[in-house]
Amino acid sequence: MLNKKMAQALNDQINREMYSAYLYMSMSACSNKTGLKGFANWFMVQYHEEMFHAMKLYEYVQRQGEEVKLEAIKAPPAEFASQLDMFTQTLAHEQYITSSINDLMELAISKKDHATQIFLEWYITEQVEEEENDNDIIAQLKLIGDNVHALLMLDRELSARAATIPTDFSKGVEAAAKAAA
Repeated sequence: MLNKKMAQALNDQINREMYSAYLYMSMSACSNKTGLKGFANWFMVQYHEEMFHAMKLYEYVQRQGEEVKLEAIKAPPAEFASQLDMFTQTLAHEQYITSSINDLMELAISKKDHATQIFLEWYITEQVEEEENDNDIIAQLKLIGDNVHALLMLDRELSARAATIPTDFSKGVEAAAKAAA
C-alpha cells in the first residue's frame, strides 16, 4: 500500500506524462503542417511512449490500492520557431521530467517504499535514453543549420521510427507489453 503523499506524487506524475504526450502531439501537428512528415512521425511515436509511461503509473497506483486522480492537462504550445526549437524544448521538458522522476525516487526512499523504488528504476533508465535521443537530434539539427536538403534527409530518417511499445492498453499495460513482445 502506498503512503498518501507517495500516491499523490504518482498521480501528479501521471498528469506530467499525459502533458508530455499532449506536447508531442502538438509538435507532431506542427511538423505535419510544415510538410515534415518524418518529424511528425517521430513526435507521434514519442506521444505513444509518453502515454505508455502514464499508463504504467496509472496501473501501478491502482495495483497498490490507491485511487487514480486525473486532473486537467494544460494546453501545450501550438507554434514553434523551427525543428531545432522543438527539440530544444523537448530536451528541456525531458530534463524537467527527469528531475520529477528523481524527486519521486527521493520520496520513495524517504518513505522506505521499496516497491515504488524498484518500479521507478525503469523510469530513471528511460529518462537517460530520452535525453540522449534529444541531444543527438539537436546536434544533427545544429550541423544542418539552414541546409534544407540536409533537413529533408533527417526528416526521411525520422520517418523510419516506429513505436516499440504497445499502444492498446485496454487489457492493461502488462498484457499489452506481453502481446507486443
